[in-house]
Amino acid sequence: MRNINIPALLLALLVVSMFIGVGFAIALRSIWLILLFIALGFGIMGAGIAKKRKSGSHA
Repeated sequence: MRNINIPALLLALLVVSMFIGVGFAIALRSIWLILLFIALGFGIMGAGIAKKRKSGSHA
């Protein structure tokens, strides 16, 4: 059994929660919240990809 990378898992859950927040913002019809959650989602995802690329892991 492989070890679970807890920081990467939490980062992935945070990104998923940002995109769930986009759905919530769409329900509220708030363009500012939609844009905020989209920007945060892609920003956090980009930071995670950059961290993975910097560490050199391939999994």
